Amino acid sequence: MPYRYRVVDVFTETPLEGNPLAVFPDASGIADRTMQKIAKELNLSETTFVLPPTRPNCAARVRIFTPTMEMVFAGHPTVGTSFVLLDEAIIPKTSDRFALDEKVGAVPIRVESGGRPRIWLTTPPIHFERSYDRAVCAQALGLDASDLLDIAPQLVSAGNPNIYIALKTKTAVDRAWIDLAGLRAIKNGQQDAACVFVFTPTPEGAYSRMFAPEHGVGEDPATGSATGPLAAYMMRHELVPAAAGTRFFSEQGTKMGRRSILYVQINGREGIDGIEIGGYVTPVAEATMTI
Repeated sequence: MPYRYRVVDVFTETPLEGNPLAVFPDASGIADRTMQKIAKELNLSETTFVLPPTRPNCAARVRIFTPTMEMVFAGHPTVGTSFVLLDEAIIPKTSDRFALDEKVGAVPIRVESGGRPRIWLTTPPIHFERSYDRAVCAQALGLDASDLLDIAPQLVSAGNPNIYIALKTKTAVDRAWIDLAGLRAIKNGQQDAACVFVFTPTPEGAYSRMFAPEHGVGEDPATGSATGPLAAYMMRHELVPAAAGTRFFSEQGTKMGRRSILYVQINGREGIDGIEIGGYVTPVAEATMTI
């Protein structure tokens, strides 16, 4: 059977930057195991498969796969899939609000009109969990403890657990690297999979990188699911630049040559009315896979 798919670059206005995503707009008839095999075959950070919704008031169901596992929620697949559904009029192009049915629940989407649409998702509930030893984190990243801000690294999740480690400079962020052994050293026996998110505050918001060796992704160019918790972590530790106010952005993927801009909108005092993550999407390819 032939299945058509689109490839789009998410969180960028420039082709071949941002985070690439494959979207199968009509995945009806593709078995779960085959979805995972397709994601491994394409070998992008994520591949999405669109199906009829199972939750009320959702426009479509979206399943998200990395090369090795299915995700309950992910940001760049949510934004990129929303763009494809609008671009192909599967969701009416005039729609400015709708929801996608994902494993984490119904994810609200807002479309900001303009010369080209900027698509926003509302981050699912954010949970602060355990903290980690700064010295162990520094060693695992190949850094000195003096490269870290005097803030405890912490696991924060909006469906996908991320360990946030605040660094002092962009240079330190660019020098950081972690593999499975380093991640296991940080986790110290913790069994659940987690990603490592390193960043430094900037006048515009943050300069960031994300590593996900347990998900089969060495480094991710843009991580929307991690950027809402990043904003919450930065607010908790007073790292949001005063000039930025309630809207700023995280620059991610620059070190790996795929610069991404993830916009953050904080609604209500300290995000009590939700944290939105938004960005632009650039289409780059269309193809058919026969399976």
